[in-house]
Amino acid sequence: MPEGILGKVAVIVSPQPGRVYTMFEHDEGGVFRSDDYGETWERTSDDRNLRQRAWYYSHIVADPCDADTVWVLNVELWRSVDAGKTFQQVPAPHGDNHDMWIDPTNTDRMILGNDGGTMVTFNAGGSWSTLYNQPTGEFYHAATDTRTPYRVYGAQQDNTTMSLPSRSNYDAIIINEWREIGGGESGYIAIRPDDPDIVYAGSMQGFLTRYDHGREQIRNVSPWPENFLGNAAVDMKYRFNWTSPTILSAHDPNVLLTGANVIFRTANEGQSWDIVSDDLTRGDPETLGSSGGPITKDNTGAEVYGTIFTIAESPVTPGVIWTGSDDGLVYVTRDNAQTWQPAQPEGLPDWALCSLIDASPHDDQTAWLAATRYKLDDFAPYLFRTTDGGKTWVKITNGIPHDDFTRVVREDPKRRNMLYAGTETGIYISWDAGNSWQRLGGNLPVVPIHDLIIKGDELVVCTHGRSFWILDDLEVLRQMGDAAGQTRLFAPRETLRLGQLRGFGHAPVPGRNYWFVGGMIPSYNVEKTAEGGTKFTYTDAGNNPPYGVLLHYALAETPADPIRLEILDASGNAIREYASKPASGADDAEDDGQPKLPIGVGLNRFVWDLRYANAEKIATKGGDQPGVGGPLAAPGSYQARLTAGGETLTVSIVVTPDPRLTTTAEDFAAQTALGLKIRDTHSDLNRAVNRIRALREQANGWVSRAKNGASAEAIATAGKALVDKLDAIEGELLQVKVQSVQDTLNYPVRLNTKLATLGGALETADSAPTRQMEDLYDNLAERIGEQLKALGAVVAQDVPAFNAAVQQASIPAVAG
Repeated sequence: MPEGILGKVAVIVSPQPGRVYTMFEHDEGGVFRSDDYGETWERTSDDRNLRQRAWYYSHIVADPCDADTVWVLNVELWRSVDAGKTFQQVPAPHGDNHDMWIDPTNTDRMILGNDGGTMVTFNAGGSWSTLYNQPTGEFYHAATDTRTPYRVYGAQQDNTTMSLPSRSNYDAIIINEWREIGGGESGYIAIRPDDPDIVYAGSMQGFLTRYDHGREQIRNVSPWPENFLGNAAVDMKYRFNWTSPTILSAHDPNVLLTGANVIFRTANEGQSWDIVSDDLTRGDPETLGSSGGPITKDNTGAEVYGTIFTIAESPVTPGVIWTGSDDGLVYVTRDNAQTWQPAQPEGLPDWALCSLIDASPHDDQTAWLAATRYKLDDFAPYLFRTTDGGKTWVKITNGIPHDDFTRVVREDPKRRNMLYAGTETGIYISWDAGNSWQRLGGNLPVVPIHDLIIKGDELVVCTHGRSFWILDDLEVLRQMGDAAGQTRLFAPRETLRLGQLRGFGHAPVPGRNYWFVGGMIPSYNVEKTAEGGTKFTYTDAGNNPPYGVLLHYALAETPADPIRLEILDASGNAIREYASKPASGADDAEDDGQPKLPIGVGLNRFVWDLRYANAEKIATKGGDQPGVGGPLAAPGSYQARLTAGGETLTVSIVVTPDPRLTTTAEDFAAQTALGLKIRDTHSDLNRAVNRIRALREQANGWVSRAKNGASAEAIATAGKALVDKLDAIEGELLQVKVQSVQDTLNYPVRLNTKLATLGGALETADSAPTRQMEDLYDNLAERIGEQLKALGAVVAQDVPAFNAAVQQASIPAVAG
């Protein structure tokens, strides 16, 4: 083995007694093998592909069964089957490999972990599973556009930039809806508000592109496009951070700013740039040397220091711009970059990384700063507030643990002094300008939060390890504060009514399911909620927000009696009603299939799915019974009325149409009107079936009871005549022979399924019904009416005749 300074060392034991493999960082390093417990060593390979960037890789894994098979993990995946003498590359779905598990009972079965995620092979690397098996994206920053629904943008570690919708018309946000938008793995993204097809996306070394989605063009518009890979920061003309900030002006979408150690500005989409500041960093030569060493240097751009890390422009006043550097300096200009003044917080320790400045959306004197010093072994949170343009600052971290360092702070644009902060472990909220904080709970996992974007009434969360998350409704948080401990119904945000493009698949069952949608087959898990609803969680696609109006209410205590929620239309008519489950120990009413209201002490959430009440159901199983929900409510004004603990609370609901549509209010009204007619006619049909089945059950019962009596033959004859007529009518209303999903291919559908199918066709788009839909409804309603009329005749004539036969035999009669 070579002597001298050693760097990173990896050691692995082979299954053969005495055999050990190692690789280590050294000018004469490589893969070494010992067959005598380390007494003597042989260098079996000095291939640089196996040992490059030693600090980042240097991973060696021995096969647990075959002593001659050994793996090396680096940019690529390498395997040797001759005890390390030669290595062959094994393709994997991503690069930068860091860990591998080999099943000791079947070495063809392995799990590989790399910068792309985790993948599985069952044939020793001959093929691998998809990377899209869990949400582990590491995003640096988030951005949103002005579309409806809006799209979320970000750059993810060792991967591409990404744009995807915040919600989809499909059941899930599928891969087909994602797209790459230029840039690279680490930069900021800025989208033109007046043309969201134009996207500026950055990456390391100040790399910046202009992406034109409509023309499918990606143009390099970097302020200084020189390649500085392998160079120390001191040798660079301009020092760009790994995540150099880029913003579009809030007042002029033609103005773009980006930061190195100076501020660059362009007003012609990157065709030319002007430097509009001096060096706004410390620029200490002691911090600008080469990264790595003493054996191997590693100048990727990630370690460049003395850079501007954050830029913020006041959305209130043009020309007010803030900057913060990674070496702890804050500057502000109030004259559009003509002059810059230091605005250093007194309580900010030296060399703190100014992670993010948020210029207040309410006035141009207020700004918020999140900073970190974890790279200096200081894990304390650093949040600051200024209300005088940076002259003085106040530290605002009360309520955040002393070791939960902070990367981002944002002020709510609708409620002054309401703040959100992202830390290494989660999100905190303040209602009092940061004087006190409390943690936001919910289902967000413990994960580093790198950015937060307040988009209307939603909070977009950029995590470094669990991809993007969205908090669906900020309105309830904005209304909190003064009514703690009271029963309260919160006013919901405006609700956007979107069309629903469904996929298809089998009826979901508990556990893993699959669904064909948009050309993809995403998988999802199904579980029942305590309130009787169904929760879907996709594993290889994004999860949509709940469809409908998010209604939040707080309960001061557990109610003794069931609570009730009514949805009222603009005229005050109840169009949907819900209730909670009866209290423990009370008689539980028959399950009506409706989700139940949660009744936890504190905050509860319930989703009105924008539908009117369902059609009445058939009470018994048997035959083809398609469920018929009520129609979607048209855009407009509604109310929610909650009755709980002797109190009745009412809030307004506003449902808005998709702004991309040209559908008129009259069109929506016509669609809803026909949907209600379909529902009501289906209810009439189902009530008739219930009546038929009740009559038939009674008739058959009394025929059975009379079979040993003197009048058995007469009653049986009368009963058969009655039942035959009932069967004939039921057989026209629904297909009684159907017992499985595709039985309708063998037994023709009947009137109920035809009517339900028309209801589905009506809602394929947010538009008025076609004339033929109206005509078909009239046709089906007439045919259903004929059967109901026939049933009426049976009840009026045949039931009394059967009753007469029963009465002659002194057997209790059928109640019509």
